[in-house]
Parts: sequence; C-alpha cells; structure tokens
Amino acid sequence: MIIIKNCKFFEEGKLLQQQQVAIENGFITKLGAEVPAAGIVIDAKGNYLAPGFIELQIYGSGGNLFSAYPTADTLRQMDLDLASKGTTSFMACVATNSMEVVYQCIEAAKVYRHEAKGFLGVHLEGPYLNPKRLGAHVPEYVRKASMDEVKRLMEHADGTVKIMTIAAELQDDDVIRYLLDQDVILSLGHSDATFEQATAAYNKGVTTTTHLFNAMPSIHHRSPNLPVAVFNHPTAMASIIADGNHVDFEVIKMSHQLMKERLFLITDAVTECHTGPYQHQRSGDKFITPNGTLSGSSITMLDAVKNCVEYCGIPLEEALNMSSLHPAKVLGKSDFFGKISAGYTADLLLLDDDLNLQKVFVGGLEHLIPNN
Repeated sequence: MIIIKNCKFFEEGKLLQQQQVAIENGFITKLGAEVPAAGIVIDAKGNYLAPGFIELQIYGSGGNLFSAYPTADTLRQMDLDLASKGTTSFMACVATNSMEVVYQCIEAAKVYRHEAKGFLGVHLEGPYLNPKRLGAHVPEYVRKASMDEVKRLMEHADGTVKIMTIAAELQDDDVIRYLLDQDVILSLGHSDATFEQATAAYNKGVTTTTHLFNAMPSIHHRSPNLPVAVFNHPTAMASIIADGNHVDFEVIKMSHQLMKERLFLITDAVTECHTGPYQHQRSGDKFITPNGTLSGSSITMLDAVKNCVEYCGIPLEEALNMSSLHPAKVLGKSDFFGKISAGYTADLLLLDDDLNLQKVFVGGLEHLIPNN
C-alpha cells in the first residue's frame, strides 16, 4: 500500500486539506483525513493532488513527430515524455496523410499497445475532412469517405483507432453508422457545417468537436454555423486549445461559461519536423508550416491549465476537470479516470500552489520528472 499524506484536493466544489490517500494495485482505495499510514508513506507537504491529465490530440512529444516517424519507439518516447509532464493518458494524433503513413501509424500502435502505459490509441484527424476548412492539413489527401475504404481501415486497425475527426456534413449516413458501430468516437472538425448540419451530426451520434473555432466557420449573427450548434446542443462536447494563439483567451472564457462540463482541453501540440508533408517550424511560442500557416501548439496540458486559470478566469478545480474528467467523459471512462475518489485509477499529480509539477504517479507508482 502507498499512502500520500498531507495533500489537498477538490471534491464537488470543496477544497479538502490535510488529506490522506491510500493506493493499492494501481487504484485509489481509501481517502480522508484519517487513513491508516501502513505502507510506503509519501508526504505531499500540503500540495494539491490532482488526477493525471488526459490528452486526446497530440502529434508528438519529446522528440519525433509520430506521423513522420511512425514507430513503436516514437510512441514509447511520447509515453515517457508526456508522463514526465503530467499527461498520464494520451491519444497519438495523425493528421490527414497518405494511407501508407496511416497504416504505418496503426502498425506502430498495434505493436506498442502491449507495453503501453499512457498510450490509449490513435486519433485520426482526417482524411475525411472538408477541403474548405483545411487549416494546416495537406489538400491532396483530403476526400470523402467510402464504405469500402473505411471497412478496410477499421479491420486493419484492430481496435487501435479510437477517435476520428470527420466533416460529417460530407459523409454518408451508412459510413457514420458503421464507424459508431465499431465504437469509434466521432468528432466534428475541419468542417464547414451549418447550424442544421452540425446539430444533425450530433443527433446521429457524433459526440464531440475538434479544436473549437479552429478550421470551422466563425460565429455570425445571421449565420450561426457549427460553433453555435455545439454551444446549443445539450450533450455535444468540444476540445479547445488554450495557448492564446489558436483561440483568444476571452473566447475560451466565453466558451467555458456556455459549455461548462462539455468543454475540455487539448494541446494539439507538435514537435519540430523537417521531413514529410507536415513540417513544423517553431515561431516564438507556436509552430507554423513552411508557408507560415499556424499549425500545432507548443504547450503542455499543464500550461493549458495554468492559462485557463490565469488568463481565462476559470477556477482551478474546473480547469483541472477540463484536463482530466471531461476528456475521460469523451472516452466513456469517467467512472474510473479523472477524479480523486475510491475506485479510480491512481494516475495522479502533485502540484504546488503555483501549479508547478512536483510528482507524477502512474498507476500509483512514482514516475521520474526531470530535474526533480
């Protein structure tokens, strides 16, 4: 048994202090002010205990871009590096690419999943997008989905493809139904959907939305389009990039006020890359393509949480939920990920009052943090 003593954490709107948390076999078993200290005791020194971050859209971390180097070694590198920064679960994202590269990424996922710690699967962002809303995606690979191609892809994926971003307004209903039947989480993104089309997609089973406001129509008072559809829908969720470059902090603040528990954080982060169709160059605090188009972010999930608190006026508890509990809800895993509660996975972080990362626990075991 591992006991984390003298920690504080949020529970249903309340900050509980001087708490003890017991961990056994990778799960939280007991918590409260009086937990018997039998086992390995870790003194939290009054720091915040928070659930590990869950990242549903990231292209690389700690080195190689996954789509440029689609190997198990790249996924292993991402797993280790992300955990050291507080992200204990993640989806490796693959942007619109040749099917050869997509299949290589799937093969890497199939090999690595047997030893994976935080790696949850693959998020395919494309190729079934709207060419009117490409963002940094390569136009030559974008197309409408065919049932034959999608079936071959899913059969080959063998369960490794967990999320797909699609422009649902361009796809046939039978393709959408098939993907949903394969337990693929569909996200509406890189889309030019009208309010009516987006609402119809959510009603058909598309449950979430990819990087709200990016690669979609803007809100107009006579043409509400996709953003207003997700604001108004009772269950549709959306990710948002809180780096201040992809979306202004005031718009993030507004979106949170409207969506609450339906909004969650992603980084959309890339790594520097000078090969293949997705070449990312660092430009200050962001990445751009060689032609100057804004591409991925340079932030971590912890940076996103800090930005939400500091610049968007979002309370810390809610910002932490946006990085853990809310993405767990997207995955259908909110019964055992994203909370400090008995029965939940012991993927945990210790953060000081300035939200600096002090310790990371993956399945209850302490993960090495560089320079800590």
